[in-house]
Amino acid sequence: MGALHALVAAHAQDPAQVVVGIETDRGLLVGVLLAAGYQVYAVNPQVVSRYRGRHGSSRAKSDRGDAKVLADLVRTDRHNHRQLAGDSSLVEAVKVLARAHQSLIWARQRHVNALRSALRDFYPGALAALGTHLAEPEALAVLELAPTPEQGRRLTRAAVRRALVQAGRRRNLQGRVVAVHDALAAPQLAAPEQLEAAYREVVGALVTVLGCLNVQVAALEEQLTLRFAVHRDAGIVQSLPGLGVVLGARVLAEFGDDPHRYATAKGRKAFAGTAPVTRASGLRTTVVARAACNQRLVDACYLWAFAALTASPGARRCYDAHRARGASHHQALRALGNRLVGILHGCLARRVTYQEQVAWPAA
Repeated sequence: MGALHALVAAHAQDPAQVVVGIETDRGLLVGVLLAAGYQVYAVNPQVVSRYRGRHGSSRAKSDRGDAKVLADLVRTDRHNHRQLAGDSSLVEAVKVLARAHQSLIWARQRHVNALRSALRDFYPGALAALGTHLAEPEALAVLELAPTPEQGRRLTRAAVRRALVQAGRRRNLQGRVVAVHDALAAPQLAAPEQLEAAYREVVGALVTVLGCLNVQVAALEEQLTLRFAVHRDAGIVQSLPGLGVVLGARVLAEFGDDPHRYATAKGRKAFAGTAPVTRASGLRTTVVARAACNQRLVDACYLWAFAALTASPGARRCYDAHRARGASHHQALRALGNRLVGILHGCLARRVTYQEQVAWPAA
């Protein structure tokens, strides 16, 4: 990097005169470029590949060629792209924690699906006893004691009770003990002995992994809560209906906190992926959901809109109005999410908290 700065300094007196095109928007290299005062444009690799074919059809590709394509792109077409914003280090830390937290949750769900599949193949009584929430401490405690149907049949109610108590069960304890014990003791089809022994090892491994994932998810959530709470925008973000600590942290992290990044609410909506895309050709015009977008932010806005249905009467009216016009559940939630992103933009731009009467004026 020192050699690069020296090379650039030989051609430009002011770092602000230097324009850099790069195919990523994060990392140590990007941080150094921004800190040096350069204008940095992060261009999606798919967009770069389209530019590559503007002056030739051979489909040749090399690192030097790609560097020239990026240089030409930011020299002539940078007005069509967005300059990287200078987000604070705090919101970058929140983003790292929020993404890691979400990735662990996705990993946990994959292991839950694998555990459910294994139990369905050789131990259906466990699914009847424990239900669908196999990552809960109660389910893991029972499966740790009885990973096979034979062990489940030998399990006493006292042992089930101890396992549930250690897992934190307090409400309706006796009823839950009876339900789990009776379901495990009920007759069920049995797999061959060797196959059951193999599945026992699989279940034991998955139970151990899920227990570790639960601990790490909770630890990351605690750190995420601490970092998010001290951010200057946390109060505004959490004031909006449907945004709690975790979901609010995800939304803030993916949007960033540079106040000059989004000139209008329309730009924020496009970045969020909630704004639809219009495709017009001749006499035909169609409006479809945006495909090229930040999928983590799309997921966060979708969950945000769903949670807002019960937290905001205005959000509920907006959803019901779209449904009445023939929109599907998912289409109505996307439309509501688009509206909520616009409301968030207004709150952040004016530095005010959410107000139901202002956001959803009575008709």
